[in-house]
Amino acid sequence: MKKSLVALSILTGLSAHVHGAVYQVEELSTLDIAKHHYVTDANNNGEVIGQARGVYNLPIDVSYIDFSDSQITNAYDDWERSQFEAIDKEITFTLDDIEAGNLNADAHRFMLSFLSTSSVNSDANWQKIADSVAVNFTPSPATEQVLLDEQSNHYDGLTRSVANLYNAISEDGVRAGWSSAPYEQIEFTPSGDDEAQTYFVRDFRSRGVVVGVDGTVVTLPVISDLYGGQGTANDIVMRPDGGYYVVGDSSTGVPEDRQDNYDDRCDGEDEPVAVCVWEIENRSASNTRNGLYDRRATLWTLDADLNVVDTKNLGLGLSIEEDENSAFVSTALAVNAQGIAVGYSHIRDNNNDNRINTLPALFKDGEVLEIIDQEDDWYSGKATAITDNGIVTGYATKNIEGRRTTKFFYHNIETGTTVFPTDYFTSSSSVGRDINEQGVIVGEGEVDVVNSGSRRREGFIYTLGDDKIANINDLLPCYDVDGESNYPYTFAEATAIDDDNIIYGVATKTEPKLNSFGEVEVDSDGETLYESVAKPVKLTPIAGGEVEECPPEAAETYERQSGSLGWLALLALPLLGWRRKHG
Repeated sequence: MKKSLVALSILTGLSAHVHGAVYQVEELSTLDIAKHHYVTDANNNGEVIGQARGVYNLPIDVSYIDFSDSQITNAYDDWERSQFEAIDKEITFTLDDIEAGNLNADAHRFMLSFLSTSSVNSDANWQKIADSVAVNFTPSPATEQVLLDEQSNHYDGLTRSVANLYNAISEDGVRAGWSSAPYEQIEFTPSGDDEAQTYFVRDFRSRGVVVGVDGTVVTLPVISDLYGGQGTANDIVMRPDGGYYVVGDSSTGVPEDRQDNYDDRCDGEDEPVAVCVWEIENRSASNTRNGLYDRRATLWTLDADLNVVDTKNLGLGLSIEEDENSAFVSTALAVNAQGIAVGYSHIRDNNNDNRINTLPALFKDGEVLEIIDQEDDWYSGKATAITDNGIVTGYATKNIEGRRTTKFFYHNIETGTTVFPTDYFTSSSSVGRDINEQGVIVGEGEVDVVNSGSRRREGFIYTLGDDKIANINDLLPCYDVDGESNYPYTFAEATAIDDDNIIYGVATKTEPKLNSFGEVEVDSDGETLYESVAKPVKLTPIAGGEVEECPPEAAETYERQSGSLGWLALLALPLLGWRRKHG
């Protein structure tokens, strides 16, 4: 183990063409119902949790659809032109086929695309579908963990309408996350209309949950459930005196401006009240200050039986003035065994009291403390992890070389110092995801220098005190187990590291391309198509592992393969807003 860490320090100065067997890669078990898998957390006992995206066979409910509606007929015509006529191919399905419930793979993909367009997804008259599920990667085989979804009343199986964020696991295997409420299909007749319309409604935006070792799901209370309310759970740790600390955020009420919106619009005449609330809630997707709820970082104290014994508002990083009536938010993303939490909060700009920034925050002893010096031009960021001895990691944002850029940092609570280590290059965006008790940080950073629009990301490892990070791909073998084939994995993001320096995260791997039914796709000649898939992996240090320089051919192949995976970094980006390690 120590030899591996020494090697890591040496590696920081080596080029991207150096690879070796410093780490052994193990691909974890995955679900057969989904395409992409992401690790979100692991404990020192090797228990690993995460999420899966790209769920196969998502249910399409056609019973309520008027297939003469211009929204769907226009979408079908556009799809036919762009997906079939553009490649001189005849479309393989009609809207009549879909109405009759005869969906082939092309029709299923069309409906998923149609329902996900912004105009349809923001319309409560259409079915809501979510393609994320919570996963227990261990013990093998992987299993889905149902959080708050329910069996559908309109088709077989779960509604598959909820977001599932499975964020953290304690040392004894109790897990935390959050989920939205499932959508229910109802009939409602607007005032002045003669016919009822179909609406899809839910009881609340989200709730934090705790999952016991036996799979029992406990819903965490929000401070205020006015108009449904909102809550998340982002981390869980065992308390020294027994029980658990869980942190996240909770709605605390509705600001005056949002209350005025509710009073003006949500009278239950033209649409169900739940739909009106949902429409106001959705504004928070682009700007939290326009959201329906005030939200505060929250600490829940649970006993050993997962009963909530205390719910504590951890505060906000500013004092609200009398004329400020929009929503303010703080969130805790991680907590240590002493109950000290970190995350982010709205904080006033030092140079302009009217400008509100979202900055990394420390929640300690009833105070909300800034971690980053705004005078260095940092204007955004989040603290994502904290050790029991008070070392914090995360990231902050500033403009570098004319580009919005994130840089990872570590902060020592005792000394109050914050350090931004050297990452891949000056304008590379980097994110610190996790830190272990030995002071080893993992995360990922951009490795493309030229492509500033969509840069490929690769995982890094960094030990406190080192000059710079090491690319984890530089520590992997040159070849597959046969000693000849190119190594099949590119390590894209490092999510968690335990106290034995075992790293967990996501690697990309090329596999046969599967359609939305989970069937292998072929081209016009019947040849199998291939795609890059996100795989959950475990990286174990090799005692005495040595670094070898790959032959030029292997190094060039690695650069070419990993360079073709840039789109997968974009696929992972939505998850960054969800997961505990990134907020």
